[in-house]
Amino acid sequence: MTRPEHSYTFSATAFFGVRLRPGTELYIDPEVIQGTPLSGLYGLGSPTNGEIQKVAGPTPLAYLPRVFLRHTWQLGGTQESVASSANQMAGIQASERLVLSVGKMAVTDVFDLNTYAHDPRTQFMTWASLASGPYDYVADAQGYTWGGALEYFNGDWALRAGRFIGPKESNGQNLNFAIGRFHGDQIEFEHHHEIDGHAGAVRLLGWRNVENMGRYDDAMAFAATNGGEPDVGNVRRPNVKHGWGLHVEQALTDNVGCFARYGWADGRTETYSFEEVDRSAQLGLSFNGALWRRAEDTAGMLLIRNGLSSAHRAYLAQGGLGFFIGDGQLNYRQEQVVETYYNVAMAKRFWLGLDVQHIANPAYNADRGPVNVYAIRLHAEY
Repeated sequence: MTRPEHSYTFSATAFFGVRLRPGTELYIDPEVIQGTPLSGLYGLGSPTNGEIQKVAGPTPLAYLPRVFLRHTWQLGGTQESVASSANQMAGIQASERLVLSVGKMAVTDVFDLNTYAHDPRTQFMTWASLASGPYDYVADAQGYTWGGALEYFNGDWALRAGRFIGPKESNGQNLNFAIGRFHGDQIEFEHHHEIDGHAGAVRLLGWRNVENMGRYDDAMAFAATNGGEPDVGNVRRPNVKHGWGLHVEQALTDNVGCFARYGWADGRTETYSFEEVDRSAQLGLSFNGALWRRAEDTAGMLLIRNGLSSAHRAYLAQGGLGFFIGDGQLNYRQEQVVETYYNVAMAKRFWLGLDVQHIANPAYNADRGPVNVYAIRLHAEY
């Protein structure tokens, strides 16, 4: 397809929180979403708009992505002030504390955080920037799920672990509440530091999913025996998928920050909840407009190289289809994304953003692309 395509998303979220008693808080975030994806959301390992994963169509949909309880046990150490923000009530917290969050939320509300690349409404838009690309964190089709996470903080160190439920089928909306049999587990170590007075962090994430998934080698063996093209839908059964991610971020000055991320998944089974990426390396820069006397402006530059496992490549080369990609054959190359954005402060708490993505080897196929995607983004906070 050579003619231009068009896509849009609209989303609006309200954040409500109440302190039920000292240390216990309830958060409820109703949301409205609508939109249409590029190419029906097919043809890229990492789709271009992180908000599109929530969309059910051009008709506005009201739903409840988050309803969760958070309880904090203050264990000691120094006292720190916490400012009010989305899903965070103002107060005082101890440097050593234990935090339990239980309910409906996004797994990435707790795990694989990134100061500079985590929110498609204000930062980078490509899906692979929302989290480590291979991190197939369990979620419904809109990116949310039920479960719990326990976090231990002690000064500059943090350790967190969580278990959440996944969908009944690949990228499906209905969740499987048999959490004892099917689930996604993750554990993450985090360390904060300063270099020349500038904040930085290192995070190491490990994850393991147990879901009713098809393996690529099983699908190819089934096709070899029974004829036709391989299809993971023919061989679904309880399987394990695992991976890990390393994330480093560092403020270079008061107005410039950088980050690097690498993620790996075993790539033996079908994509189940996120995007079709088995390997991903990312480098990014973030700028505050105070550098050029516009302190409310922000900008960013990002380079991503995504790859597939050998089993995933073989499956696609034999004519298999993934949830997002599949051309009937495959001249494999890594999918490369270069993205840059600039957010202009038009008024208090209102920004106009411009975003450009250049994608080489879309869907890991050297016979396709390159593709250029241009976006205008409006964002308001009140």
